[in-house]
Amino acid sequence: MASREELQLLREARAGNATSQYALGKRYLFGSKSLPQSLPTALHWLSRAATQGNTDAMLLIGEHIAFDAIQTFPERHKLEPWYRTAFHQGSMAAGFTLARLILASDTANDEKRRGEAIDILESVARHDIPEAQWLLAELAKHSQKSSPIKDHALEWTARAADAGIVDAKMALIAYAWENADYDTFLRHALPIARTIMKNSAQADTNTLDEASVHLLVRCGKLLAMEKKHHDDIPAMWEIAAFHKNAEAAFLLGLWYARIDENGRRTPDGAGATSFKKAIRWLAQAGEQGMAKAWYALSQIYQKAEFSQRNMADAQRYLEIAANLGHPKAQFDLGMIAWRNRKEDESCDIQAVYWLQKATSNGDTEAAIALNRIASRAQPASWAVTARQYLSQEAVSSHPFLAARIELAAVFGLSRPEALLLDIHAADKGHCLLVDIREFYRRSKRRLILIQTGHERQTLSRISRLFEKVDCGPKGPEGNYRQRQYRLKTLLPEEMATDNGQEAVSGSTTTPA
Repeated sequence: MASREELQLLREARAGNATSQYALGKRYLFGSKSLPQSLPTALHWLSRAATQGNTDAMLLIGEHIAFDAIQTFPERHKLEPWYRTAFHQGSMAAGFTLARLILASDTANDEKRRGEAIDILESVARHDIPEAQWLLAELAKHSQKSSPIKDHALEWTARAADAGIVDAKMALIAYAWENADYDTFLRHALPIARTIMKNSAQADTNTLDEASVHLLVRCGKLLAMEKKHHDDIPAMWEIAAFHKNAEAAFLLGLWYARIDENGRRTPDGAGATSFKKAIRWLAQAGEQGMAKAWYALSQIYQKAEFSQRNMADAQRYLEIAANLGHPKAQFDLGMIAWRNRKEDESCDIQAVYWLQKATSNGDTEAAIALNRIASRAQPASWAVTARQYLSQEAVSSHPFLAARIELAAVFGLSRPEALLLDIHAADKGHCLLVDIREFYRRSKRRLILIQTGHERQTLSRISRLFEKVDCGPKGPEGNYRQRQYRLKTLLPEEMATDNGQEAVSGSTTTPA
């Protein structure tokens, strides 16, 4: 209950006495024995006193009533002059609130007004006010490139971070990581990471946000690179992996297996190799869709020192990784298939498939092997010339022969290959299998890559033409001699002879 003195102040304040309004506002601002602390009530009376020119009231408002407290104040733009007066009197808190008032006003987009707010903020920030430094950094980050404060964004962020602003620290940490400034990253991130680890140890159900999880993963990676604080590394990654971070689980698996992501032995990692722990974490990362985790698992299961070595499991994990797009796994599968062609010659088709996949994913070793195993489609000159002599009537009369000539013109087939190729068996989707040894013993089995849309469309169209046709000697095209004769009758006399074209154009070279 208000005292007699305070009741008298209230009566005088209501009557319009500026001194009493100031005194009453001050008591509500800080609270008294009989009056509770109330910022809205304090602002009400202090603003009435300030309206009458009371400078002390303006200073109290500027110094003690922050921007958040005046959010609901009616016509808050009218408070600007009082905050400006307090700022000019040396109150940095008033300057910070004034800048925020200007930026939140309807005239914030006005270049002059925005410039005034930034000038005020810079003045306040130079007095080591962290909140002003962080606001300046945020404004700089979202400013146009030509803005003068753009070049100082990092400086203000760093100063705010050093002053303890958490958001500024996280922003500086993210910037340092993106720009490979790892010293700055560790200086600011490591204390936060250790706090997170401490809190997680004290509360098993503690849930971390994504930014904190990424921070733990990155700290662990940098510490591992520096070969320092080994006890912290697995602890950081385990917390992150517990929160379903696939990268953390993958790194932890490599750490316990003491291998790199290609399965090679490394001196870094846990003090003693534990394939059991490694498999657990790598499997978790793989189940979250990480192809390289499955590849690392396949390498572990191939190791002679692993007591549960299993080549069948290694092959299965290798296939999973390859199907998820891992280029090294695709290359390995391709080479395994190529080596197995002695038991099953059709393995060369599978080898080309995986090597093509690996090559498209940037594996240069796979590209070299692919060039040795399969050839690329190159037009056969005899077929290109023959197509020019095929009239519309000839194409209508002999559609199968015309289609074979077109196929040779696109894929570079010799005459025997063009005339004898089994179209149904030749199309393997990713490559063209050319194998006419059953009917032409001098030929060699070879594979031609299908690489362009035009090649794919041509082969698909010709395959549809032969869809229900027997391509063998008992089919409508007849035997090899009949097909040769038909070809010669359609071509001019100078093209009627083979001129050495009976030899198969192209051969398969076994890679080392």
